[in-house]
Amino acid sequence: MGELGAFLKIGRLEAPERDPQERVHDYREFVKSLPLVELRQQGARCMECGVPFCHHGCPLGNLIPDWNDLVYRDNFRDASAQLHRTNNFPEFTGRLCPAPCEAACVLEIDEGNAVSIKQIEVAIVNRAWDEGWIVPVPPVRRTGKTVVVIGAGPAGLAAAQQLNRAGHTVTVLERDEAGGGLVRFGVPDFKIEKSVIERRLDQLRAEGVEFRYGVDVGVDIEGSALREQFDAVVVATGSRVPRDLPVPGRELDGVHFAMEYLYQRARALAREQGAAPAGAPAAPAPDSAISAAGKHVIVVGGGDTGADCVAHSHREGALSVTQIELVGEPPVSRPDAITPWPRWPMKLRSSYALKEGGERDFAISTTHLTGSGGKVEQIHWAENTGKPPFDLVPGTEETRPAGLVLLAMGFLSPEPLVLEQLGVKRDGRGNAAAAAYATSTDGVFAAGDARRGQSLIVWAINEGRQCAAVVDAWLGTR
Repeated sequence: MGELGAFLKIGRLEAPERDPQERVHDYREFVKSLPLVELRQQGARCMECGVPFCHHGCPLGNLIPDWNDLVYRDNFRDASAQLHRTNNFPEFTGRLCPAPCEAACVLEIDEGNAVSIKQIEVAIVNRAWDEGWIVPVPPVRRTGKTVVVIGAGPAGLAAAQQLNRAGHTVTVLERDEAGGGLVRFGVPDFKIEKSVIERRLDQLRAEGVEFRYGVDVGVDIEGSALREQFDAVVVATGSRVPRDLPVPGRELDGVHFAMEYLYQRARALAREQGAAPAGAPAAPAPDSAISAAGKHVIVVGGGDTGADCVAHSHREGALSVTQIELVGEPPVSRPDAITPWPRWPMKLRSSYALKEGGERDFAISTTHLTGSGGKVEQIHWAENTGKPPFDLVPGTEETRPAGLVLLAMGFLSPEPLVLEQLGVKRDGRGNAAAAAYATSTDGVFAAGDARRGQSLIVWAINEGRQCAAVVDAWLGTR
C-alpha cells in the first residue's frame, strides 16, 4: 500500500479548476491536474483495503489500489499498464465519469474524504500519452472472421478494439461524420477536447480497425445485408430516443431537445477551429440555428446533459439561464436510510455549470408554453410535491420569459429501425433483449445503452468489453 496512515495525515484535495468567470469566455477544458507531489500524496492516502469496495463501485473493475500505489511510488508507466488492463479509454472516464468508485471508497464512510481516484486516473493516462507509452497494439494473427460494429460511441469503440486485438477483422459503421458518439457531439469541448478522442481513433485505425462514417444503418444499408456480409454484428447505437415534454406549446419554435442544441454547438465549434471532419453537415441558416445568445434560456432536466446546456448557454451570452428539475431537492449529505455506503448517494450536488452562473429550481412541473408568431416566449410552471406522482401544489403557478427551451430529460430507448431490420427482440423498455449480450438473432449482439438503457460512460466501456468477449467466444465455435 501507499504511505502507512497517510489517510489520517493527508486530506483529500479536489481537482483544481479554472476560475468560472474566466472559463465562460472560451471552450478549453477547465479541469486541471494537481502538481505531481500533491498527486502522489493523494495516491498515498489509499489504504489498499482487504476488500477494495472501489472495485465494486467501478463497473470496469479497475485495479484502483494497484495504480494508486504505483503513482505514490512515481511509477507512472506501470500504473498506465495496470489502468489499461481493465479500461480501454481512461482519458474518457477520467474526465467524464461521475466516479462511483469514489462513492464506494472505504474512506467515504467519512463523507467527502474518499481517495481522489478520478484525478489520479486521468493524470496517469495524460502522462502516458505525453510520454508516448500508449501505442497501437495490432493483433499477432488474423482469424479470418469479420465483425461489424454499428455505432462509434464508447461501447462500440471498446468492442471494436477488443475484437480487433483478438484477431478478427472489424469494421465500424457510424452515421455521424466522426467517431466518439455523444462523447464527441453531446459532451462540450470544455469537458473533453476533441483531440483527446481523435488520438484514440488514430490508435484504433493503426491497429487495423476500419471506420466508415456517414453510413446510416437502416437507411443507407439494410441491417439484413450486414448479416450476410459479416460473421457477427454488434449493435452499439446508444439510447437515442429522447424523453419529450407533452404540454401545450411544445410545437413552438425555440423548443428543442438538448441533443439538437449540443450537436449543433459541437459542429459549429469544429468549423470555427478548422477541425470539422469531411462530410460534416453545413452550418444551418442563421434563422434556423439554435442559439442561446441574448435569450432567456430554460433547461428542463437536471442531469449532466442539462448542465452542459447551461454551460453552453453561458458561453453564448444568454440573458439568463434557469434549470428546472421535476424531483424535489435532495438532502445535502448522504441519506443512509436510502443509499447507504457503498452505494451511489442520492444527495444534492451542484454542477460545474451552475458555478458559472444561472439558477436552479426543484420540484417544478411545466404546465404549458406560450408565445407569438410561432415562437416560444414564456414558460408556465407550478411547484409539485417533489415525488411521484408529482401532484401540483395549488397557488404556485408562475410564468417566466423563455426564448429558448431545452429538453434534457433523458432518453427512453435505442431507435428501433436497426433492431427491427436485424430481427432483434426488444425488452419492455424498447432496448435490445440481450441478457448475455447475444440477441434473439443468431450472430447479432448488443452492448452499451442499446442493451441496458441510458447509463454512464464507464458502463458503456464495460459493456463493449464484455460483449466483445462473448462475440469472440461465439466466433470460436464457428
